Amino acid sequence: MSNDEIILTPDGLRSLELELEDLKTVKRKELAARIKMAISYGDLKENSEYHSAKNDQSFMETRILTIERMLKKARVVTNTDSSKVQVGSTVILNDVEFAEKIEYKIVGTSEADVNENKISYESPLGISLMNKKVGDTISVNAPMGVITYELLEIKL
Repeated sequence: MSNDEIILTPDGLRSLELELEDLKTVKRKELAARIKMAISYGDLKENSEYHSAKNDQSFMETRILTIERMLKKARVVTNTDSSKVQVGSTVILNDVEFAEKIEYKIVGTSEADVNENKISYESPLGISLMNKKVGDTISVNAPMGVITYELLEIKL
C-alpha cells in the first residue's frame, strides 16, 4: 500500500463525506452567524466572542481541507473474504489469560476509534491479525506485557 493512500472501509468513506458536507453547509453558516453577532458587539480587539468564533472557523476550515485531501487519496477496501483477516473484517478474539471475548473491526488508520472497537490495521494488534485465520493464536506486545489472543471468528 502506497504511503500516499488513505485506506478506508465503505463506512469510513461515507462518514467522511457526511462530515465534509455538514462542515461545508451547516457549520459554516453557524460560524458565519456567530462571527456576525460577535462583530455587532463592537471593539474587536477585546471581543472574546469574536476571537473564539474566528478560532473555531480556522479549525473548521483546516478540518475541511484535511478531509478533502483524505478523500482525494482514498482507496476504499471492500472485504469479501471471511477466511482471513483483512481491512474491513470484524474479528472476535479470546483473551487467553482472562478468558474474555473481545470484538474489533479492522479499519484504516483514519477510522480507528478504540471507543467503538475499531482498530487500525497498522496498530500492533492490527498488524498481528492481518491474514490470520480462525483458530490462529496471536501474541501482541503491549505496555503491560505480551497479550495472547485466539482468533475465534471472522465476520464481514
